[in-house]
Amino acid sequence: MLVIAGHIRFDPAQRERAEKATLEVMEATRKEEGCREYAFSADLAEPGRFWLFELWESQEALDAHFAAPHMARFQAEMGGLGVTELAVQKYEISSVGPVR
Repeated sequence: MLVIAGHIRFDPAQRERAEKATLEVMEATRKEEGCREYAFSADLAEPGRFWLFELWESQEALDAHFAAPHMARFQAEMGGLGVTELAVQKYEISSVGPVR
C-alpha cells in the first residue's frame, strides 16, 4: 500500500479556482481502480495552502492515476494558480494498525 501526502502552496487570490480544480480531480480520482482515499484539504490558517492525502493499493494503480486524462487537466489548471511550492512525498506502508 502507498500513501501520498504533502501540500501545495499557491496564490491565495486563486483559492476559488484551486478549490474548483481540486474538487474536480478528487471526484474523478476516487472512481479509479486501486484508489482507497484521495483528498485535498484547505489549510484553515493559510488561505494559499492545500494539504493532500492519498492511499493507493499499488504502484500500478498510482501510475495509472498519473496517466489519467483528469490528471492532465488538473496539472494544466494548477499551472495557472501561481503555485509557489509543491511538497509531496510517497510512503510505502508495510503494516497498518490502530494509533493506540
